Amino acid sequence: MTFKAQIMDEAGVRRALRRISFEIAEKNRGVDNVVLVGIRRRGVSVAKEIRENILSSEGVSVPLGELDVTFYRDDVTKKSPAPAIGEVAVPFDVTDKTVVLTDDVIFTGRTVRAAIEAIFSLGRPRAIQFAALVDRGHRELPIKADYVGKNVPTSMNEVVRVSFPEYDGTPIGVSLYSVN
Repeated sequence: MTFKAQIMDEAGVRRALRRISFEIAEKNRGVDNVVLVGIRRRGVSVAKEIRENILSSEGVSVPLGELDVTFYRDDVTKKSPAPAIGEVAVPFDVTDKTVVLTDDVIFTGRTVRAAIEAIFSLGRPRAIQFAALVDRGHRELPIKADYVGKNVPTSMNEVVRVSFPEYDGTPIGVSLYSVN
């Protein structure tokens, strides 16, 4: 892969996540019935940042969960003939809650579809919303993010990489690469 451009630096990512946090509180008329569920891996970091922003602005600590959606993917047999059931760390009931799923990048929509299926295996939420730091287009399913940090039109020969220190050992940022 060849580096093409830095799309957002740490300040840009934090600004985008702050804006998304305010939009979540505004759309839901507060956060009393809202829970956050991050899609592993980097969606969890996105959810944690949003949670901190909501705590700072609303004074409410929103419940936070984590999903590994590997088992729920529709392309799982292409990746592994015997997929393992990923850990679902959602320590609260989702029934009648507004679940805000979070991920770093939305691309085809298949990961979000898998996450929705995983959420329904836990209960019947009042609503499911989706927040993505970056929307790069190329949807294969009719799924649209409710909250987007930045829209980045890409070609199929490009990759968007989001970095968080806990996973990548590098500063927070979003970069664009071309696939050779």
